Amino acid sequence: MKPPIEPYDHGMLDVGDGNLVYWEVCGNPGGKPVVVVHGGPGSGCTTGARRAFDPERFRIVLFDQRNCGRSRPHAADPATDLSANTTHHLIADMELLREHLGIDKWLMYGGSWGSTLILAYAETHPERVSEIVIPSVTMTRRSEIDWLYRGVGRFFPEAWDRFRRGVPEADRDGDLVAAYARLLSDPDPKVREKAAVDWVTWEDAVISLEANGTPNAYSDRPGDAVMAMTRICAHYFSHAAWLEEDVLLRNADRLAGIPGVLIHGRQDMGSPLRTAWELAQAWPDAELVVIDDSGHTGSDTFRKALIEARARFAD
Repeated sequence: MKPPIEPYDHGMLDVGDGNLVYWEVCGNPGGKPVVVVHGGPGSGCTTGARRAFDPERFRIVLFDQRNCGRSRPHAADPATDLSANTTHHLIADMELLREHLGIDKWLMYGGSWGSTLILAYAETHPERVSEIVIPSVTMTRRSEIDWLYRGVGRFFPEAWDRFRRGVPEADRDGDLVAAYARLLSDPDPKVREKAAVDWVTWEDAVISLEANGTPNAYSDRPGDAVMAMTRICAHYFSHAAWLEEDVLLRNADRLAGIPGVLIHGRQDMGSPLRTAWELAQAWPDAELVVIDDSGHTGSDTFRKALIEARARFAD
């Protein structure tokens, strides 16, 4: 990780639908363009993400996806309408930003939800992607969502029971994610706050076995950030990210000719390794690097592999 740096340019991009997307650029204006795609969905970009790439060699583009981070309106406000916040809207936003910055092709970097968005963008606009580096691969399939919010509960029965009991009794044997989406849009702030806490408490439980990871990675955020992230997560996952099941895998042939590195922890309970393995089988130009001592939130070995992958594409 490089020393802290500040952006040399930033702004608010009007993407339509009443939305302004915050963006910033760091590093070398003449360097190789790279776009950092944050996870969540709804987590926003952090200042630490600026430091992922060598600022002397890269032109580092970061942005906050719709309704989170410094983008406006913010999802923590219950009056913010999320109906114009879908995967397809975000792909269009990224294209608009690329054009606004005068970039022909960019290296794409991001993990977890960010990897789903990267794959969806790259399969739509492969001619605009030079390389891809993904830590912690997801494709946000209904099967993956069902695993994360129900299936993995077999390893954390107490925590999952608390998560399940966080929704009304009539919803407990149905779609828990959709039930949480309704609670997180409730007009009563106490209902919304409890749902947000229950959600991130479950997410923290799923990563709790990661000896080399980051404890409480989801709950250790400011209140507005937690509210926005949980609301956007529930919004996206209750709609399976508006993606047909397995569509990113079926269309992986569109990534032909784009070099990629997929880095995944074998101990990742929330996003099991099989997803990354399936993608690597369908995308011949991608290398899968499995990190045995890492889960979803990384380890020293994981971070070293990321540094090596990013450096590989510096030229």
